[in-house]
Amino acid sequence: MSHQKIGIVGSGLIGRAWAMLFTSAGYRVQLYDILDIQIETALQELNKELQQLEQKGSLRGQLKAKEQFELISVTSKLEELVQSAVHIQECIPEKLELKQDLYGKLDEILECGTVVASSTSTFMPSLYSKDLSKKHHMLVAHPLNPPYFIPLVEIVPAPWTSTEAVERTYDLMISIGQRPVKLKQEIQGFATNRIQYAILNEVWRLVGSGIMTVNDVDTVLSQGLGLRYALLGSLETAHLNAPGGVKDYFQRFGGEISAVSATYGPTPNTLKEEQILDDIAQQCEEIIPLEKLSARRATRDAFLTELAKLKSNSNRN
Repeated sequence: MSHQKIGIVGSGLIGRAWAMLFTSAGYRVQLYDILDIQIETALQELNKELQQLEQKGSLRGQLKAKEQFELISVTSKLEELVQSAVHIQECIPEKLELKQDLYGKLDEILECGTVVASSTSTFMPSLYSKDLSKKHHMLVAHPLNPPYFIPLVEIVPAPWTSTEAVERTYDLMISIGQRPVKLKQEIQGFATNRIQYAILNEVWRLVGSGIMTVNDVDTVLSQGLGLRYALLGSLETAHLNAPGGVKDYFQRFGGEISAVSATYGPTPNTLKEEQILDDIAQQCEEIIPLEKLSARRATRDAFLTELAKLKSNSNRN
């Protein structure tokens, strides 16, 4: 249990999720937002969400919901937020000019040694930190949504980010029960989105060409590959799928992998292929109408909670 201070910039969905993760490990959290009404709403939502998690038996950490909530304070002043903060987690909207403006302000008032991590899934850290004096303490710590139920965090350094900042962020994520991975250098899309977009591109092709329906192509993942990948990564899966391990796997199937990959075709332009998008949207909404999305999200979160418990109880030899 830690009583160090964590600052969070932005009190929306992701900011609140980070607040709950940090307080579950006993950290003091201070939430910053520009409007008092946003902060007050965030506090109300946090109190409600913590209570609901406790009632469902899904609350993380050893502290009760009330004790975790008492660790949260709020401010509308950046100068107050940075005081004594060992780490600041930025969760503002995905607009580069907003991030550049915020980081410029933080650069002037940060205390020595405070690490600033962005939750961005879009921008490489060099894009908003390149001209700042404290840029060696700035990086990305990208969570997956919903962060409270999916433990992965991608830590992405800029070319000038110090090793100390990376390691401190890694250790911090471990301390709150997350599962961080470290990229050795920044790359557009990081790791998760590069892999996720490769899947989405092929799914788009299969549905758009009429080869599969939305329901069937999603079943390939939810009832097939996804069951494997809930336990194993793609390379470990290959490692287990050949008598001689991963090297044997690629020696056996490398030719087929290359031949199939050569048929993928160009990357879909999802912004311009409106007819395909309309077809996909129509099929998705037939499966889950828009008015039922909230209920389906709740089902997802409950499933992820149980899956996390199962994974934590499994021993990986």
